[in-house]
Amino acid sequence: MHQDKHAQAMADRFRELVESAGDSLPDGHYDELKLIIESGLDAALIESMEKVAMKLESMAREIKHDVETES
Repeated sequence: MHQDKHAQAMADRFRELVESAGDSLPDGHYDELKLIIESGLDAALIESMEKVAMKLESMAREIKHDVETES
């Protein structure tokens, strides 16, 4: 999925920033950061999908109401 690639790129960029400042962190911390970023991206995607689903449900109710009132 795209979230995995984006999360990895963000974690890699953070690593670059840390290392350019002369610091370092264990590799495991960057792996955890990637997972945290992925989780955030997944949560945002799910929230967006839920909003679309609610809009579709609303549109379906409207269409059904229109059909029923025209009959």
